[in-house]
Amino acid sequence: MPDLPASMAAIAMDGAGGPEVLRVVERPLPSPGPGEVLIRVAASGVNRPDIFQRQGHYPPPKGASDLPGLEVAGHVAAVGPGAGGHAIGDAVTALLSGGGYAEYAVASAGCALPVPAGLSLVEAAALPETVFTVWHNVFERGGLLEGETLLVHGGTSGIGTTAIQIAAARGARVIATAGSADKCEACIRLGASVAINYRDEDFVEATKAATDGRGADVILDMVGGDYVARNIAAAAEDGRIVQIAFLGGSDIHLDAQRLMTRRLTWTGSTLRARPVAFKERLAASVHREVWPLIEVGQVRPLIDSTLPLRDASKAHQRMESSDHIGKIVLVTGSV
Repeated sequence: MPDLPASMAAIAMDGAGGPEVLRVVERPLPSPGPGEVLIRVAASGVNRPDIFQRQGHYPPPKGASDLPGLEVAGHVAAVGPGAGGHAIGDAVTALLSGGGYAEYAVASAGCALPVPAGLSLVEAAALPETVFTVWHNVFERGGLLEGETLLVHGGTSGIGTTAIQIAAARGARVIATAGSADKCEACIRLGASVAINYRDEDFVEATKAATDGRGADVILDMVGGDYVARNIAAAAEDGRIVQIAFLGGSDIHLDAQRLMTRRLTWTGSTLRARPVAFKERLAASVHREVWPLIEVGQVRPLIDSTLPLRDASKAHQRMESSDHIGKIVLVTGSV
């Protein structure tokens, strides 16, 4: 391993609880194992699963770092045995199973992709968790095709802003929901054809009206709760509803017969606990299908705000306020 420090600053959790449990600690520098790279982190994306982990609801998978943080960007600092395709000094962005809130992080070499041309490291740090999630759920599980209609809830979240842009770039029509006029305007600027303020309008009726009564071919939902039955009502025949979270609760009551009579598919997935081989396959697909859209400017991460790593608690407070539009990113440096 090249000359590297023995320790690093990181953000750990002092038990489960509110943002105040996040604290700066000193940890030994991790070492890359076979097929892994060590990244000197420049920036770390903040995501909703980080909030769940801090609250005690989303423990890291076996063998993963206990530190929060699922995506980073920076430079390769060391290469483990058999980790081909990367050299020390390469600028990369990587999907992690944990450990991103730190000055250094270990990633599978296959889950570390080159920073797209034209993007800063801060922008690149906002890509992996959201892009991988959107690509798998909207396009692989949901099968969204050119000319179809996507309804995405939470249009100004990291997931939402990413889904709008990729779907629009690939020729789909996008309907987005958001909670204010400003957020709806942001969705339109990103490429949505229709933006529905869910505080003022019923998204089922608005989606039907926007599609001449047909409904949405694919629906991406992270709300759950009573949205599940309403999604079924808003879906087109043969539609696909993809669940990626249950912010509104997972205790669902619905008339499941409507799934059969309208030939709907209701599916869902989580990403963090999937095997490394799956994530590497997904990374290769994202690199092939989405990176070119980023490099020509059709898709670009929307950055809401950046904060120093030491202010991770403030980043979590902003995410939980739901005032953000786009991604919140932690920037490493002196903590």
